Order: sequence, then structure tokens, then C-alpha cells
Amino acid sequence: MYFWFLISPLVFQTGYSYVFWSDHNIPTMKRLLITLAILVGIIGGAAWYALPRLPIVSGYAAKMTCSCYFVAGRDLESIKQKDLNFSLVKLASVAVYDDGQYATGAVAGLAKQTAVYRPGLGCTLVPEDGSMATLQNTTYQPLPIEPANPDTIAWPMGSQIADTLPSDIDRAALDAAIQHYFDQGEEQEYNTRAVLVVQDGQLVTEHYAKGFDANTPILGWSMTKSITNALVGIRNKQGYLPLDKPADIAAWTEDDRARITLHNLMQMSSGLAWEEVYDDVADATKMLYQADDFFGYASGRPAASPPDSVWMYSSGTTNIISGLLKQTFDDQQAYWDFPREQLFNRIGMRSAVLEPDASGTFVGSSYCFATPRDWARFGLLYLNDGIWQGERILPEGWVDYSIEPARASEGQYGAQIWLNAGGTLPDVPRTMYSFNGFHGQRVFIFPGRDLIVVRMGLSADGTFDFNAFLRDVLAQVG
Repeated sequence: MYFWFLISPLVFQTGYSYVFWSDHNIPTMKRLLITLAILVGIIGGAAWYALPRLPIVSGYAAKMTCSCYFVAGRDLESIKQKDLNFSLVKLASVAVYDDGQYATGAVAGLAKQTAVYRPGLGCTLVPEDGSMATLQNTTYQPLPIEPANPDTIAWPMGSQIADTLPSDIDRAALDAAIQHYFDQGEEQEYNTRAVLVVQDGQLVTEHYAKGFDANTPILGWSMTKSITNALVGIRNKQGYLPLDKPADIAAWTEDDRARITLHNLMQMSSGLAWEEVYDDVADATKMLYQADDFFGYASGRPAASPPDSVWMYSSGTTNIISGLLKQTFDDQQAYWDFPREQLFNRIGMRSAVLEPDASGTFVGSSYCFATPRDWARFGLLYLNDGIWQGERILPEGWVDYSIEPARASEGQYGAQIWLNAGGTLPDVPRTMYSFNGFHGQRVFIFPGRDLIVVRMGLSADGTFDFNAFLRDVLAQVG
């Protein structure tokens, strides 16, 4: 059945030719030979189309299964039905191995890929020419997760939620507006998993789909880019990673890439060639599901335009930043400890797991799991100008820098953060900015209204109306 699914488009495309050659006036043997030649062509074309895509499909399936099972603690059937049931990914067969703490994915037994779980580091795909044991035997002692007793501490640092609401919020009307985006109508499947609203620093409401709750970590996908923004800011505050100097990459010093600064990278304006395509073989998918060193893969791309002349969204760019961050540490342990020690523990993001690639570099573009509450906490850090309960986490002026529009982005993008300055969402204040991720992960930040809105789900691009959603929520909060 899998084979027919892959070749059926080619069969229908060649159907006319097949009918033509089935003319009874043509000798039987000649018809047979021509028919066989057509079938060989179809099979060859199907192989040409399918084979490059199979490792990406099986890699996606293995990685998502591993992380959703071991990091998020979800059951395998739920993962199959809710996370792998789309496009060619639905063709993949997956398996989980509790003893070895790994998962596999393959399509009709072909292009098998394996992802290994490691405590504190989440899941990582085994390189095609690598050893699973090499990853499994990694020596890493995760830092303790703090605060140790969140149930005894008030929100936002802990999990004690106040039972009073700001006086200008109609809770019933707000809940009804939000619930609409969980309901499955005849013409619309919203596929929402969680919605949270935080106003004046208080968690005023939270909604979850069946199978998810306040303790379920959810992959933020490209919201992870904004985590990378924070890590760069913290390291910059410590005296590393100057924004205005050329990036410290030896291979760039002798060509057109020598003038690319960290600032250019932060604003997605490096000028490097890149294909940010998720549903086919492209730079983004080859990096995430076939490369073992994402920094090396992305930094190996040639220059296509001068720095700061073109804005182009690129997950590869963020993984270059992640590699530059890694270079500022003397050893792997210190680098792996850094997000937990300097960010997650300091703002109560107990659930957060930032996953590395096989080379040990965090996949700063795409792979951070956290509960919706923890994603809301991260949004609060930015809403409060990088200050958390009186302690400055991000450098002074860092948030302002992060939401300054990139020159060529038409008001859409700052430094690893999305903007509404260009009016992408017309019914939403232009001052709103957001952390955005694949399939509709969002943390919306409204500086003028002291408001955070988190929405997480599994919606294909263009199928969830964020403008209408935010309009409905904003109508119910002061």
C-alpha cells in the first residue's frame, strides 16, 4: 500500500500513454515490451521521488516519537494519531524501546532512523554513519531543577495560582471565546492543545485539549529561536558575543561571508543562501533530519546577498548562532548547563528541555520542549524588560534591541522574534510581538496591556486565524 501511495501520481500522469499503447493493432509482444518499459519508468520515477524523502520522513517520525514519549511523557498511540498523522509522515512505522530509551522510525522498512533519549538533553537523532551507543554513553550530569518546591510558591515562580481575577476581566466571556478555538466544527478543525492568558502578571485562565494539561511539555518548534535570543543576550551581558563584530567562523574569513556580524544573524539578514521548506527535501529538512552537525551544515552555505540587504527566515541561521554560543564555553558540560543555570531555573521554567544535535550543539532553531505555563513565564520575562522579580536576567536594552525591525523585514521581524509592526495581524496592536513556531505555536506579548497570550496546537499553516483569535481574546480583557 505504501508503494502504491508513492507511485500513484506517476501512474495517473502516464495513464494516457498506457491507453495509447494498449491499441489492439500493435503486436502483443511489442505492447508487452512497451508496457514493461513504461512500468519500469514509473517505478524508477517513484524511486527517484521517494528515496531522498524517506530519511527525512523516518527521521521526523523517530525524533518526534522519542521526544513526545520520553520528554513529554505521552503515550505512543496518542503520538501516532496526533503528531504523525499527516502528509507522508503518516506512512512511517514507529517503535519505542523503554529499556534502551530510544525510538525508531521507518517507511515500509526503509531508511530506518533512530533517536536516543538522554536525561536533561532530551532526544537526538543518531547520525546515519554514527553509533547509537556513542550518544547513549554520553557523560552528562544534569543540574538540579529549581525551584525544588514549586507547589509551595506563588505564580509566576511557582505553581500556586491566585483565585481572584483582575476586576476588568469577564472570566465566563473570556473562557467562552477561548473554548471556541478548541471546538471541532464541521468546516474547521482548530487542533488547539492549550491556551493561557496572563494579565498583570497573573494567570487568569488556562484551557487544555484532551490528553494535555498544565504538566505536559509541548514542542515550541521555532519559538526556540526566541530562547536562543535570550541565551545570546545573557552571554552578551557576561561579556561574550558582541553583536557588531564579524562572526567568529574561520571558513568565512576568506570570502564574501567575512562581513557577516552576529547582529546580521540575529535579524535573519546574513545574506546566506537557504531554503526554509518543511514539506520537501530542502536545507531546513536536510539539516534537521540528516545532518549530524547543524552548525557545520548551515555555516557551510554560500553567500547569496550582501549582509543586511535581504531578510530571509532561516533555521540554519539560528543554529549558526547556537554554534557561536557554544564556542564561548571551554567544555561541553558548561555549555549544556548554561540554559538551565542562567535562564530556566532563574524564571521557574522547570519543564524546559533544550535538545542538542549529534555534535552536542543545541538545536536553537527548533527543539525546546516546555509546558504552556513555562512558555508563558518566558513571555513574562520579555514583557518585564528582561527583569524577573527584581533581578535583571537580560541586558538592559536587550528587549528593545530584539523588537527593533530588521531593515528588510517590512516590520515583520526583529532579532529572533516576530513583530506586528507591519500590521500582519490587522486587528491586533502594532506593538505586539511574539515567539512563533511551526504548526501554530505562539506566545503573544502585548506591552501596552500587560498581557501574555499563549496558544499551542497542531495546525497546518494558514488553517488557524490568529487575527480572529486574538481579537476575540482582547475583547474580553481590559
